[in-house]
Amino acid sequence: MSSAAPVGVFDSGVGGLSVLAELRRAMPHEEFLYLADTAHVPYGARSDDDIRELTDRAVSALHARGVKAVVVACNTASAFSLSHLRARFAMPIVGLVPAVKPAVEATRSGVVGVLATPGTLRGTLLADVIRQFAEPAGVQVLQAVSRELVPLVETGQADSPQTREVLRDVLAPLAGAGADQLVLGCTHYPFLAASLQAEYGDRFVLVDSGAAVARHTRNVLARNMLLTPHTRPGGVTYLVTGDLEAAQPVITTLSAQNVHNREDTPAEAVRAFSGRTTPLRIEPIYT
Repeated sequence: MSSAAPVGVFDSGVGGLSVLAELRRAMPHEEFLYLADTAHVPYGARSDDDIRELTDRAVSALHARGVKAVVVACNTASAFSLSHLRARFAMPIVGLVPAVKPAVEATRSGVVGVLATPGTLRGTLLADVIRQFAEPAGVQVLQAVSRELVPLVETGQADSPQTREVLRDVLAPLAGAGADQLVLGCTHYPFLAASLQAEYGDRFVLVDSGAAVARHTRNVLARNMLLTPHTRPGGVTYLVTGDLEAAQPVITTLSAQNVHNREDTPAEAVRAFSGRTTPLRIEPIYT
């Protein structure tokens, strides 16, 4: 396996762009292939077997294109597919774990909220981290679920009146119970920050796992001697299973949002993101 090969990143749709941004900050010289399975998003309401089958298909497609590792940048896919993927593929497979641990460590009220999809709540990963970190600390974890938020982000409505209304409804019980940390249990949800701020102000500290996953991925590549030898800025090719014309403006907008909304971007990562004056490389893949 060549260390110069790209890193694959997979999500059911555009939500994994929040993780991709962190990966590029941590590894600005790497090349990435980002696969968005927009033909089948959202995964959260699908059956367990369907989620595993779709995830396997996507990772197989990335493997066929020669990636050296895959980041499953989807909480729902991670909850059901990691063991299967690691048994099938010899390359490193990195998944997501809901960021309950840092939320438990930071809470002052003793109440932590988790905003997730139906699929993530059905899986074992969330229950495992609550049992491992929250219960021994005596921290109460309250869960909120929505089927509407992922489609809203996918259609470019992350900061819209409709999204704010959904957030107001699903998070009211958590706010009323005194939750001060909100774990974003889906990679789409960091894009809801503006709507969350508009509805709840500073009520919640938003916690997601993107930066931690990026650090872990870099460490995994380093241990396997797979970090790129290149010193030039890396790039991204975006692969879309669904409607390319519908996905392109959303990917373009969210990718730009990821770049410009961070004040603590390292200098070399700024150089890696700079010069985006040409259209993003977005290609169709299987449907």
